Amino acid sequence: MSSLRRIFAGLLVASLASANPRAHAAEPPTLRCPAPASERDRTVTLPRAPEPATSAAADTPIEVISDGAVLGVRGDATLGGNVRIVQGERELSADDVRYDAERRSFKVRGDVRYRDPLVRARGALGTYDPASGSEFEGAEFELPEQPSRGAARKLELGLDGHLRLSQVWFSTCPAAEPAWRIRAQSLDLDTRARIGTGRDAAIEFMGVPILYLPYLSFPLGAQRMSGFLFPNLGHSTRGGVQIAAPYYFDLAPNYDLLLQPSMYGRRGLDLDAKFRYLTQYHTGSVQLAYLPADRLTRGDRNWLHVSHRSELPAGWRFDLDGQSVSDSAYFEDFSRDTQGSSTTFLRRVATLRYRDDAWLLRGEFEQFQTIDRSIAGDERPYASLPRLRANGRYRAGPDGRWQYDLDAELVNFDRDVGVRGWRADLAPRLALDYAQPGYYLRPEAGVRYTRYALRETASATDPVRTLPFASVDAGFLFENTNRASALRVTLEPRLLYLWTPYRDQNALPVFDTAIPDLDFVQLFRSNRYVGADRVSDANQASIGFTSQVFARDSGRRLLSATLGQTVYFETPRVRLPDEPAARRTKSDLVAQLGVSAWADWNVDFGLQWNPQDRESERTHVRVRYRPDADRALNFAYRQQRGRLEQGELSGVWPLGARVNAFARVVYDLQEKNALDRYAGLEFKACCWRLRLVGRRNVSTRTGTRDTGIFLQLELNGLASVGSPADAFLEQAIRGYSRAGASR
Repeated sequence: MSSLRRIFAGLLVASLASANPRAHAAEPPTLRCPAPASERDRTVTLPRAPEPATSAAADTPIEVISDGAVLGVRGDATLGGNVRIVQGERELSADDVRYDAERRSFKVRGDVRYRDPLVRARGALGTYDPASGSEFEGAEFELPEQPSRGAARKLELGLDGHLRLSQVWFSTCPAAEPAWRIRAQSLDLDTRARIGTGRDAAIEFMGVPILYLPYLSFPLGAQRMSGFLFPNLGHSTRGGVQIAAPYYFDLAPNYDLLLQPSMYGRRGLDLDAKFRYLTQYHTGSVQLAYLPADRLTRGDRNWLHVSHRSELPAGWRFDLDGQSVSDSAYFEDFSRDTQGSSTTFLRRVATLRYRDDAWLLRGEFEQFQTIDRSIAGDERPYASLPRLRANGRYRAGPDGRWQYDLDAELVNFDRDVGVRGWRADLAPRLALDYAQPGYYLRPEAGVRYTRYALRETASATDPVRTLPFASVDAGFLFENTNRASALRVTLEPRLLYLWTPYRDQNALPVFDTAIPDLDFVQLFRSNRYVGADRVSDANQASIGFTSQVFARDSGRRLLSATLGQTVYFETPRVRLPDEPAARRTKSDLVAQLGVSAWADWNVDFGLQWNPQDRESERTHVRVRYRPDADRALNFAYRQQRGRLEQGELSGVWPLGARVNAFARVVYDLQEKNALDRYAGLEFKACCWRLRLVGRRNVSTRTGTRDTGIFLQLELNGLASVGSPADAFLEQAIRGYSRAGASR
């Protein structure tokens, strides 16, 4: 029998005039749970997926193997028993095969199986033509690269890589769980361009049609393509029923456009467009939302956001970022998160910068749009038109221990109300950076010169301020040297002495100066203000201690603790206009503790303690329990004396193998009122996810409330149906992961 197979194979090869060795196709991979559908509107991808090589050309040699064969006088043949037809990377097997010598084609019956690098198919009967392709009746098929599968009454596979199917269903779900399907009268899967198109199609979920489309196109992978995305659905008290029908334009490998018209039941039609681009030296996006004649406000509503970056020659970079909004209530009406609904200013800035080993140069135009119109004109931020900065650093001497620094700034401050004008600030410094293993010493001295050229002021002369300053910064590093110990413990004390003489600065304007929150880093700065309009007088010493505990074998940090305070030898006298006079010999005590000694627990504690009033000025506590990627529980407490006191609980937790619950509540302990609360359920399977979220939040700016219900269905490998109900979950719930939740 083996000789018969060899004789027939030789005759067939000779009849097709070919003489190349055969190649076996690899075994088809096992279908696994597909990855979540990619969100094509988030990332610009430069390269497209490469086209795969043709599986086999028409003149590629064919080898036939069978248990038995009957040869006809004209070259026809009937083969039976474990028949295998191999042509390059294509392989066909069947129980019975008939070869037509005149047409050079095969008719196959029985357990028919076909495979090549792109397609696997199985049916009861069919034909195989090396010159034109294959055709099968009652076929099941797989695309292992995606992966996906389906079945069709008729399947045609051409040499051009097109898979044409009639009366077909198609899904990325495994065979054991076909939760969603595309059913269509006809479907064309271009396996090289990785695009599928169908006509008279319906999308079914759990056997129930949820969407009918006379024409459907979709990617056979994560690549981008033009077409309609699935509609977004939702409801809120501010907008009513929300329906969006986005259309994606894949204009080129490096730029695209997303159009998303949205109908708000109570407001009208909102037109939203986002254009993105990416080149070798430039990247950015432009997004515009426009709602004409809002039925509730009786006016046009719009929002514009432009973002751009250019990498220029010789180390230069240009950045542009700006927003504009039509009215003060826009973010309350259209934002889905508390932070957006509490926006008071929109920043617009254009920056040109240069950096090398010694210099950082920066030119900036900055301006703000005031969203909260109730803010008085003299309390609104100044525009900087322009702001020029130069920061230089040079080292000299042995090991570069001598350090020369220069910080310079020139700004034109402009505003409709109040004092305006230019400010020049120059601060050269000389320092000795002496560091050895286990300690360092950095004495420093400099002078700060500030000059103003003011308009809209009653003063006849422009103010000038000159201030010398000096400091000595010293630190040590102590570490246990017992190598037998499983823990490595460090103790890092630090001492900074700072001297700056007093200068009366009450005549100076306040353009951009404020007092930052006090923390461990702020204790060791040379000025307790940010901004050049005030320089605090100082005759003080800041003392701090940092201790850390590491696991010696893994290097993992188990504990970190800091403690610090400033001692005033002379009470500071410089103040901002609304700043109360200080009568203290010590600053607030600053403490911070981070604990991650237990694998599933993480604790972060911070405290700013006022020793004079024996009361906390600022406190925060964060505790997180995260035993795995699917589970996370968080507790947080925030307090600022006289301003706020809030508690927060959030978490995500499985209720079963396929159900997750998540919730969050932010509670105002002073007003005894919930600021933000939502809860939801997520039902998940291998190839789909369904989320139901209910939310009620309060704008911290206006106190208005909004209630919304959102439903989202994700079909992995296809698209998502519904509103982006989880758009804020990763930021709102620490430890929540879309990847973890989709497993």
